[in-house]
Amino acid sequence: MTRRSITKRAAIVAATAAVAVGTITAGVSLAGSDSKPSKKQIAALFDGWNAALQTGDSDKVADLYAKNAVLLPTVSNQVRTDRAEIVDYFNHFMENKPVGKKIDTIVNVLDSNSAIDTGVYEFTLTDHDTGEKRVVEARYTYAYEKIDGEWLIVNHHSSAMPES
Repeated sequence: MTRRSITKRAAIVAATAAVAVGTITAGVSLAGSDSKPSKKQIAALFDGWNAALQTGDSDKVADLYAKNAVLLPTVSNQVRTDRAEIVDYFNHFMENKPVGKKIDTIVNVLDSNSAIDTGVYEFTLTDHDTGEKRVVEARYTYAYEKIDGEWLIVNHHSSAMPES
């Protein structure tokens, strides 16, 4: 890892902790560009992630994460730090046919190659044995970096709301 990427990662971590303002945004596709993306474009990255969940293919979901991404998942106590662990998590998570929906979104575009999307989302889960549906509300943070022209998740933290 280069000194530049270490510095950028430190800035992303610091910005994640400091995000306090933003706008609620709706999804649009994010075209490949070297200019600074809009908050709306970064918020829309979730739509691609959610669509990948709908395929039932954990490899497609894992493709949206950087090689050295960190996943702190909603329904597992294990921190996932490599592709195999991320795929394993989604293999189990997708058994419940999750359908995500953002409730509140706060986006912080740090520069043309890094951004943070944080807020609250909910997942409708379907029990694979009974077919019973339940909704889980969770807090989330996605830290994105543009790597080789593609926006990838470098850090994803999701945790169930403590008062739910």
